[in-house]
Amino acid sequence: MRLIFRILANAAAILIAVKVVPGFIFTGTPVELLIAGAVLGLINALIKPIIQLIALPVIFLTLGFFNIIINIALLLLAAKFLPYLKIETFLAAFLGVVILAIMNHLVTKLNRHGDINKF
Repeated sequence: MRLIFRILANAAAILIAVKVVPGFIFTGTPVELLIAGAVLGLINALIKPIIQLIALPVIFLTLGFFNIIINIALLLLAAKFLPYLKIETFLAAFLGVVILAIMNHLVTKLNRHGDINKF
């Protein structure tokens, strides 16, 4: 159930980013939006921990700010795999990462309080 909410949160974050951020373009169908949410989730679950482990000294030296660069790179990587997701500028990628982080934080907070498990 948590996985479904993560995918939905990623899909909602993509929709919000498309509406709010210029240069963040999604041209797919609702099913492709869910696929994009799943791809983002998979990249964050599988690739992100490995990159963070390798970049741990840099993350430590920058007091965690390098995590933002890692998140932007992973979002751009997802956009490379998804032909219907286009991110035109670095600023669009940065703002997209901010929106994704807020949505994932909200889902995690709901999960901690057990609200998701009630569904």
